[in-house]
Amino acid sequence: MQELLGTGIKQIIDEYPEVGTILQDYKIGCVPCNVGTCLLKDIVDIHNLPPELEQEMMTRIAKAVYPEREVSIPLRESTQAPAAGELKYSPPMKRLVDEHVLIKRLVALIPSLIETMDLETESGRQVLLDAVDFIRSYADKYHHAKEEDILFKYFDENLDILKVIREDHETARAHVRALVEAVEKREPESAAEHLSGYRELLTEHIKKEDEILYPWMDRELTDGQIGQIFSQFHALELTFGDAPAEYGQLITKLEEAHR
Repeated sequence: MQELLGTGIKQIIDEYPEVGTILQDYKIGCVPCNVGTCLLKDIVDIHNLPPELEQEMMTRIAKAVYPEREVSIPLRESTQAPAAGELKYSPPMKRLVDEHVLIKRLVALIPSLIETMDLETESGRQVLLDAVDFIRSYADKYHHAKEEDILFKYFDENLDILKVIREDHETARAHVRALVEAVEKREPESAAEHLSGYRELLTEHIKKEDEILYPWMDRELTDGQIGQIFSQFHALELTFGDAPAEYGQLITKLEEAHR
């Protein structure tokens, strides 16, 4: 079993497809992941299931991989954080989670932005360009910068979970570039496609960070490191002045216009 724990998850799933189904049953999305070099033991540690569920999942995986053996999976001591909805974050992680709330408000507006899209008038195009400005300035330069330029530096940046998060960020940026091009070319179908793609990506991305990445990071960081990160976040925030509050007002304005 130790050998299995030290094997890359994509290799395991390729050889034993049932393992992918088992992971999905526990809401672990390794099958669609484009990176997929995580070791099984890292996946178990990062997702931090309750001990009984972890034992149950690993027993099922063992049976799928070693059907001819009787493999006993011990019950691990719990390091379980509170369930989603009851998660308690360190101050810097809480700041990131709070920023997600504003980003999710923009994401929630996307169906209405698509439905009322008007690329033939300057005012109609400006609505989408305002959303682009929010994404690029608040979600990316303000929020993602805290993750990529500060928080991730406290970890091995070759970790697969960080590669996945960075890949999500790059995919989001590609959607935004394509959206701007579609607006400039007056191509509503393409604009709608990339708005929808951004919405789908960010919905899962934020859930992944709030429920898996940030709690795992909080378990790994020392109190001193958490204090350093919070101080660095604060220094970055000072360089933006009133801009974050102004972007909050922009989202409120968009919400009022699309009720």
